[in-house]
Amino acid sequence: SPFFFLGEVCLHACVYLPSVTLCSGIGLALCERLLTEESQLRLCLACRNLQRAEAARASLLTSHADASVDLLHLDVGSVQSVLAAAQEVKARYGRIDFLYLNAGIMPNPQVNVKAFFKGLFSWNVINMFATAEGLLTQQDLVNSDGLQEVFATNLFGHFLLIRELEPLLCKTDHVSRVVWTSSSNARRSAFSMEDMEHRNGTEPYSSSKYASDLLSLALNRHKNSQGLFSSVICPGLVMTNLTYGILPSGFWTLIMPIMWLIRIFTNTFTLTPYNGAEALHWLFLQKPESLDPRAKYHSLTSGLGTNYTQPRQMDIDEGTSEVLYSKLLELEKVVRRTLSESNADKESDGQ
Repeated sequence: SPFFFLGEVCLHACVYLPSVTLCSGIGLALCERLLTEESQLRLCLACRNLQRAEAARASLLTSHADASVDLLHLDVGSVQSVLAAAQEVKARYGRIDFLYLNAGIMPNPQVNVKAFFKGLFSWNVINMFATAEGLLTQQDLVNSDGLQEVFATNLFGHFLLIRELEPLLCKTDHVSRVVWTSSSNARRSAFSMEDMEHRNGTEPYSSSKYASDLLSLALNRHKNSQGLFSSVICPGLVMTNLTYGILPSGFWTLIMPIMWLIRIFTNTFTLTPYNGAEALHWLFLQKPESLDPRAKYHSLTSGLGTNYTQPRQMDIDEGTSEVLYSKLLELEKVVRRTLSESNADKESDGQ
């Protein structure tokens, strides 16, 4: 069965959904580490941009010539694309061992420059970089499905994909794993159940990541008995295309020496995609029954460059996670009904 990467993400036979371009970020680093660990894995790279997916596949085959690497077109921010990709997966594979949900976007990031430089030369600099609290906002848009883009891409598209793939993920005689790439920027204060899409706020990324923490807990409660286990990781502060897009390139040139210096004093500055993939790789080696469903597993790098994984309790509760799970199920019904009506109208117009 496949190991999936969706996004620009992965499954053991694996499907993976990464948050940054698979050719250069955490996704590619994880694929490299997994193939080094187990060369017989069957990877399926599910990506929005097939040209980048081809480049990622070529890169993996350069270092692992005998690897089995499939490609799948998927835009996790589009309901139609998610449903079509899920049908393709079910036609190709009999089961899924790992589904890495790493796809994510942070559109139009706006940095409070004054707060940034104030924090840069204060004792709060480590927490500022680790959480971006009080520093970072985004301007979200509505997508073609009528959903907020960040919510759709970072959360709902993944939820819908899991729902569609339940015949492969939920088998009583087989254990499957879902692994979410969350963030230290996931904060309860940014999330509102009354506005779960974050239409009225300025921190949709933080809101969506907190929601994924809640959803993981709910999935474990509802699906463990069916053989599906969910985990959450934080890659730490990693310099990827997503990170570099937050500030002008000149800023990064100025502050990178400072960041490497700060790394001596904190373990959350993983900085490289290889280091950031540590917790994703570590979870691959664990028995799901031994994991804590309330913990977020953090990729950490010591001042001497040693990588390790550490669980930290998430600021979540079962009641809130259950309400979110129910609301997502209701939204799924609405989205499916709307899509069905739209397709019916198109067929009518065609005739």
